[in-house]
Amino acid sequence: MTLLVFLGSLLMSMAIGVPIAYALLLSGVALMWHMNMFDAQILAQNVIEGANSFPLLAVPFFMLAGEIMNTGGLSRRIVNFALALVGHIRGGLGYVTIVAACLLSALSGSAVADAAALTALLLPMMIKAGHDKKSSAGLIAACGVIGPIIPPSIGFVIFGVTANVSISKLFLAGIVPGLILGASLWFMWWSLSRKEDLHPPPRQTASQVFKALLDAAWALMLPVIILVGLRLGVFTPTEAAVVAAVYALVVAMVIYRELRWSQLLEVLRVSARTSAVVMFLVAAAMVSAWMITVAQLPAQLIDLLQPFLDHPKVLMAVIMIIVMLVGTAMDMTPTILILTPVLMPLVKAAGIDPVYFGVLFIINNSIGLVTPPVGTVLNVVAGVGRLRMDEVTHGVMPFMLVQFVAMFLMVAFPDLVMVPARWFY
Repeated sequence: MTLLVFLGSLLMSMAIGVPIAYALLLSGVALMWHMNMFDAQILAQNVIEGANSFPLLAVPFFMLAGEIMNTGGLSRRIVNFALALVGHIRGGLGYVTIVAACLLSALSGSAVADAAALTALLLPMMIKAGHDKKSSAGLIAACGVIGPIIPPSIGFVIFGVTANVSISKLFLAGIVPGLILGASLWFMWWSLSRKEDLHPPPRQTASQVFKALLDAAWALMLPVIILVGLRLGVFTPTEAAVVAAVYALVVAMVIYRELRWSQLLEVLRVSARTSAVVMFLVAAAMVSAWMITVAQLPAQLIDLLQPFLDHPKVLMAVIMIIVMLVGTAMDMTPTILILTPVLMPLVKAAGIDPVYFGVLFIINNSIGLVTPPVGTVLNVVAGVGRLRMDEVTHGVMPFMLVQFVAMFLMVAFPDLVMVPARWFY
């Protein structure tokens, strides 16, 4: 009955248009009333403690870093470098998108920011070169999925805090799976683009490629600094976020000189507004998470899935299918906040590595950003590219399919994630 009260109140609130954060609060209150333990002080305390977390400071700083990179020219220079490198080959603009997405993922950690930048910079060029606009928009949307996987990743920060799992280990374990997803997109784009009549940009000379590399060098140094710093223990993920923001600010204002003082206030305002939304979601979810624990919902779920506990791979496949279904109706952050407290006891009971589960869980939630009807990245690409939603949805389908195939390969073969992860540790 407690599970029914929780899910019923949450889904009903969302169905009538209540914002996710308030729906989480209402579902927590509903459980409190059902269990005859409503207390406004407990409610307020959990909301405050939900956001009172040092690791969560990484979220606003990584978001600030992403905004500075897009406004200050770092993202554009990375795209230009990828364009000079592989833009001339058949279907090269698609490969540019994939390479640029992997590089941008190592800068901002935000799918929305990466998708917006890639759409504005590359979609018009891809259409002009003769690529189908639906497939081009679909590829850009699917490339946005890589953003929350290759570190730094805001999704890993939120999951790590919620599940009490090492964020540094999650960051390092996400590198190879992110590249595997990029490789799956590369294969699908090759399959689609070889049938098109294309007019790619002219081949760049070696000196032009080298010039593009030098121009992007300051931007490309940022992921190196972050990953080396995390690997050597120089700084924590939260400190890495501060380093990223300060480094991006210095490069954008002092070296590239594309970010002016008059623009800085707007950059701060946009990143603060986005951070406030995420932090309030995290704070509101703490009420539901606490009530889920008190109501022993994870124990009920363990009893329900008891037959799968001795078969970790089957259990992981079942969990991934559940998360896939939830991802079609809910955004990434609320899904992490709602499902993590429920699933983690089940994962631990089955003896599944929490870092491995976290990587697969975030991959699944990231792909959920392009699954209709509530695909946040789809909306961004459609809005920035001035396309209809159904056009982007049609174009993203083959790319979304190969990403799910790659994800289930990682479910079937955990070593694809954990062997390179242990090396990075």
